Order: sequence, then structure tokens, then C-alpha cells
Amino acid sequence: MKLATWNVNGLRAARRKGFDDFFQDVNADIFAIQETKMQEDQKEFEFEGYHEYWNDADKKGYSGTLIYTKEKPLNITYGIDGDGYNDEGRIIALEYEKFFFVNVYVPNARPELARLDYRMSFEDRFRGYLSRLDKIKPVILCGDLNVAHTEMDLKNPQSNKKNPGFSIEERTKFQELLDAGFTDTFRMIYPDTVKYTWWSYRFNARKNNAGWRIDYFVVSDRIKDKVKEVDLLNDIFGSDHCPVQIELDI
Repeated sequence: MKLATWNVNGLRAARRKGFDDFFQDVNADIFAIQETKMQEDQKEFEFEGYHEYWNDADKKGYSGTLIYTKEKPLNITYGIDGDGYNDEGRIIALEYEKFFFVNVYVPNARPELARLDYRMSFEDRFRGYLSRLDKIKPVILCGDLNVAHTEMDLKNPQSNKKNPGFSIEERTKFQELLDAGFTDTFRMIYPDTVKYTWWSYRFNARKNNAGWRIDYFVVSDRIKDKVKEVDLLNDIFGSDHCPVQIELDI
């Protein structure tokens, strides 16, 4: 099974930059998108052979998640337990026979950590939600988690220790998720590899590869042996993030 995730930073803009070609070429069984920045009723396109599930933010042009899947799920849940954070379109969970597939766009803590309390509350509620799902069947989580876990996961760790995405509070919450029975698949397969998924549009960051790894596939520990490969597709443009692809035997 091939799965992909990509924060497109605006789906309509990404489509003007080659998204459709990439989508067709990757031919994923499930494709998760974050930051659609549009409402479903604004779309004038479709991808043949896929079911699609949108969670739009109330505010137009902001946030939003979307999943394309070849196989129709047994159930679809938006937000945490069908409610939490749907105002910002943050979460979609699809239930299949053997697993849950969860797409998330985790809130940014914002400059000077102005939204850190909101972020911490989200982390606790979301971790509890994933743990409850995990008691039913294994979970495959993907998306923009807005955190670089370790110093290996960003170019300039020393100057970013109090910045959003690398604060000790956010990194600790990510570790708590792993400690709750989940595995960071890329780091499992590539424990010593330095590779990124997001680059600022400023200071020629992508050209200089001054990036952060903040986009993930995380799976329940009991299916981590099913992961065959994880790729951070740095050569794919169209957003300030790159796609992440995973192959599992499940």
C-alpha cells in the first residue's frame, strides 16, 4: 500500500504549479492534504478513481484538510470525536478494516509562542484521541505536525529553541505521543539521515537547504514492522513543504 501526505499551502495555487501531475504520477492508495485554503464547494476539479473527504475551515482561505482514497472507508470522522477543531478543519479520520488513517494539520504556536496554550491543549486532546483509536485497531497518522522533534530535524537548532515548532514544550508533546505507543517512521528507518520537509520562503532557504522536518507518517508501534519505505520527496516543488510518501505491507 502506498500512502502520501503533502501540505500544499493552498491547493488552487499548488495545482497551478504541477500538483495534478504529481498526484497522478504518485498513484497513491490514499493521499492526504493539509492547508487546502479553500472550501469544497469552490472546487472545479476532481480526480477519477478517488473518493474525497474535505474538512474545511470556517474562515475562507485558511487551514483545511482533505483526503483522497481509492478504497471507500467504513466510517469517516471529522475533528476529534466528530467535533473538536472542525472550525479550523484540522483533522479527518478514515476507518478501514485493518486500520485508522488520520490526516492532521496541527496548529502553529505562532511567533513568540503566542498560541502555545492552544497548541498544548490540542496536543493533549489529539494524543488522547489517537490512543482511543489505537485501542480499537492500529493507527496510521500523517500530516503537518508543525514540530521538529530533535536537533537533527532542522538546520539551525540553536537559534530556534524558543521559536514555534522547536520549543521544548512542542517537542516534549511529540515525544509523549511516541511514548504513548507510536513510531516516527522516517526516523525508524533512517536514524541518522538529515533531511527536511519545509523551508521558509525567505532567505533562499530551500536553495540553501535550511529547512525543518515537520511533516510525518507516524504509526502504531504494533504495525511499525509493516513499514517498507519512507521518502521525503525534496525534488517535488509547488509548496513550501515537500510531500512525504510511505509504503506499507498492510
